[in-house]
Amino acid sequence: MVDTADILVIGGGLAGCATAYYLAREKADVLLVERSDFNTFASGSNAGSIHAQIPHLTFVEEGEGWARTFAPTIRILLHSVRMWTRLEAELGEDLEVAMPGGLLVAETPEQMRDLERKAVIERSRGMQIDILDRDALRSLAPYVSERMIGGAFSPEEGKASPLKATPAFARAARRCGARLETFREVTGMAPRAGGGYDVTTTRGDIRAGRIVDCAGADAGSIARMIGIDLPIEGHAIQVSVTEPVEPFVKHLLYFAGGRLTLKQTASGTCLIGGGWPAEMSPATGRLTVSLRSLRDNLRIAVRVVPALAGINLVRTWPAIVNGTADWKPILGEIPGHPGFFMNMFPWLGFSAGPAAASIVADLVLGRVPPFDLTSFSALRYG
Repeated sequence: MVDTADILVIGGGLAGCATAYYLAREKADVLLVERSDFNTFASGSNAGSIHAQIPHLTFVEEGEGWARTFAPTIRILLHSVRMWTRLEAELGEDLEVAMPGGLLVAETPEQMRDLERKAVIERSRGMQIDILDRDALRSLAPYVSERMIGGAFSPEEGKASPLKATPAFARAARRCGARLETFREVTGMAPRAGGGYDVTTTRGDIRAGRIVDCAGADAGSIARMIGIDLPIEGHAIQVSVTEPVEPFVKHLLYFAGGRLTLKQTASGTCLIGGGWPAEMSPATGRLTVSLRSLRDNLRIAVRVVPALAGINLVRTWPAIVNGTADWKPILGEIPGHPGFFMNMFPWLGFSAGPAAASIVADLVLGRVPPFDLTSFSALRYG
């Protein structure tokens, strides 16, 4: 027997479950398939940061030209931040959403100049950025090392629980009538004469009118099944968590002098990351923690927040994050492949998840999106 669906969503992470929800909320006929269980890859393994600022170290490495090319992404990220603030009420669940603001701290005058240059671009896209001198930084964040001489603060950043968000979207999608199936892997697909797609899976065939590819780092593999070549990357990174302690880290914290993201969860644990590379076996793809990355990540964390030195580390885990070389998402219908849509937001996919899903759902339903998506089209790859 062949299953049928007007819209087939591939991928059971945040992107897929949120897309299925926004489609089903509009009474669309939606089937989602996931090769494993919900939330088992990047969506459930990230640190739960909700970002909107231009990634600072990439700005320093790539320059202002890159940043201005990336800048259109800020409007989507800010829109997503605002969606996050309403999600608990909309989905009826505690997602541990908090928006205390994002704080980028600097240790040297050169770093201060870099973050001031970046702030000019961010403000041009509607983002509020306050430049802090040493006294203002100490007043806002007394837990930060006295070695830090200033910073940039954005009130529109924060955190949510990556363990709760995707399952909440999955439950909401089902309540709206979507069918969600786990442990069903897509193994092939082909365009059907007259429109739509024939899809083969490990648990039978599917006849779909439209497809939304939400497969994260594997989105490129799905697209290649029908001859679409997209340069989607997968990068092994790692995150660490401490024992619970009394609240003292008030913000989503970054460092202008090295890779660091730091936040404290509602339970009191501190999540320490920053995109440090994990190790991956070329032969098996198995991920393992890099002890060198762990050492260097913790060294920077203690340099910025000295009180971390007295807290026990509990666990470090690796995960795959999807990426593109220009850091920009691929959103919308693929030109020349009617009915095949992409929802792939690199590097900042947790932050942008609600907005990207709602935008792509609008496109699938034939609605005009609230943003100019020209720079996020697959056409940029020629």
